[in-house]
Order: sequence, then C-alpha cells, then structure tokens
Amino acid sequence: MLANTPSRRRKTKHLFRDIMDRGILSYTEYLFLLCILTKPKAGYEIAFKMFDRDGNKRIDRREFLLMEEIFRKRAHDQSAVLGDESELLIQETTLLRYFFGSRGNDTLDYDTFSSFMDNLQTEVLELEFHEYSKGMPTISEVEFAKVLFKYTYLDDDEREDYIEMVRERTQEEKGITFDQFKDFFQFVNHLDDFEIVLRMYSFADQPMSEDEFRRAVLVTTGLRLADHVVHTVFQIFDTDGDGKLMQREFMGVMKNRAHRGFREHLKNPVGWSGFKACVRNELKQSQ
Repeated sequence: MLANTPSRRRKTKHLFRDIMDRGILSYTEYLFLLCILTKPKAGYEIAFKMFDRDGNKRIDRREFLLMEEIFRKRAHDQSAVLGDESELLIQETTLLRYFFGSRGNDTLDYDTFSSFMDNLQTEVLELEFHEYSKGMPTISEVEFAKVLFKYTYLDDDEREDYIEMVRERTQEEKGITFDQFKDFFQFVNHLDDFEIVLRMYSFADQPMSEDEFRRAVLVTTGLRLADHVVHTVFQIFDTDGDGKLMQREFMGVMKNRAHRGFREHLKNPVGWSGFKACVRNELKQSQ
C-alpha cells in the first residue's frame, strides 16, 4: 500500500481522496489529523514550532515521530517522556512516506506544513458539503443546520426541533455556496477569540444582533461572513424570534462542532481497558 503514496512534488490539494482506501494511517496520526481540523490558521505556526524541536525551521522524520508519541501517550493516559527515535513505536505509514519520502530523509518547511493543514481542512469541508449538495453548487439552509449539529451534545429530538424551526422560518430557499460554507467553518475554528467579544456583550447585559455578530466575526477573525449565512445562523439560534442571538446555546453547539467529537473521543478508554469498558456497558444495557 505504501507504494501508492503520491509524491509531495505533485502538490495535490486532495491527498486523502487520491489515496482512498489504498493507504495506511496509524492511530496517533489519526489523532494528529483530528487536531489539525480544529486549528485556526493563527495556530499553524505554533504547531510547526512544537514539531521543530531543534529550531532549524524544518521538521524531520524524528521530530515528527517524537510529537506523535505525545499524541499516543495522551490517548493512553500516559506521561509523555520523550527519548530518541529508537525508543519510539514506529510503523511505516502513508503519511510518513508522504512527508519524508521512502528513505525518510525529506523534511518539511513551514510553507509545506501550512499548505497541508489548509488542504486537509478544505478537503474535509468539501466532503461534508458534497454529502448534502448532491452535485449542486449550493446546500439549503436546512441542510446547513444539519451540518452545524453534527458532533454536538444535543439528542435527536432536540436536534430535530432546531431543524424543524429553521424549516418553518425559511420562506424562500436561497442556498449556501461552498465558499460561504468554508468561511463560516473557518470562523468556527476561531471560537476562543470570538467568545471574548461575546463575554463583553454578556457583561454589559446586551444581546447581539446580526450586524453586531458580523462585525465581531470580522474583528476577531478577519473573515467577512455572507449576510445570508449570518441570517441563517440567527434563524437557528434566535429561538424566541426577537432578532437576537441566544449566546449560550450558540457557543455550546459550536464548541462541540468545532472539536468534531475529538474531546469526547479522548475521554473514552482505548486498548484493553476500552474493551473491558465496552463489555461492561453492553452487559448493563442487556440487563
């Protein structure tokens, strides 16, 4: 399977769709990729510097493996004491081959690392968008709401109540394009900055209107969200219809969505302990 790994020189923007099921990914790489999906662009440089342990502005194979070890030990609730590469659990994978070549001698500079993160986020968003667009250039407002509630803490009935409310309030379907969709979810990756503004409004006991929401997003992220997208968000999170955002509900749902179930996933035990926990849970449910 590793022979199917495309060369970095091809500069593909859809690596994982090119590979499909003809590649190998380790569990720690899976966690690393999940982490990338939740990072704003401002976090790319911080992530790069964490990998670049010797500070030479390039990531080599050993440095990448050392950071992977942190992810592995975090997943198994172990302290991450890092040694040299000979002490690491090494499985040759498609991602290692793509980053560092078949001989492991290639390195990553910041531009390559940043482009990979950008392309991964875009590729996953494209897959989510096309799941609902069915080949069309837009998705409906109701479908947009369904995407927002993925990976959230709401149960099925609560989720359906929100979606039904959007369906009733949408008098004319305008649709949301992929570029508008992508801009919104790039904003979602900046929620920590946006929350500072929300707290200021809460402290002043002031609700947030659509215009104020749009301006707050621009100030904290530099993104100009489409008016229609902002209006659709308010159709979802303005439950009493007064034109103001229900801030607590919005942040609760969006934080769940931003982490794509990642934090809940890490709370679940893995390995033998995870197997035993699964068996205990099944026995309880069967009683």
